[in-house]
Amino acid sequence: MEELLKELNSDLGAELASELHEDSDKDLLSSKVKGAYYAVRRKRNYQEHHTDEFIDRDMKAMYDIIRDLAMYDWNHIGAEGETSHNENGISRAWNPRENILREVIPFATVIQKG
Repeated sequence: MEELLKELNSDLGAELASELHEDSDKDLLSSKVKGAYYAVRRKRNYQEHHTDEFIDRDMKAMYDIIRDLAMYDWNHIGAEGETSHNENGISRAWNPRENILREVIPFATVIQKG
């Protein structure tokens, strides 16, 4: 997990370098990356038989989804909860966050009746 978070922070940090002026900006980005990681992990719904090694490999395969979600969350700083915006004739509407998470296919739990 730590390796993946470090890679995501590094890649997004490079992409957002012009916006990361202070340590607090980097901390905020790190928070968005971690939040995206846990949102994807929760949506993936790992089962008890999944090992830590399996989860780490699987989450690495979710890199692009975690990255997109972290970037989405970064871009919504200050506009959390806003679904559309109109100012001086310019309108902005946001793609729902759930659309990114739709790409995550959860594991199902099999219940056996005895």
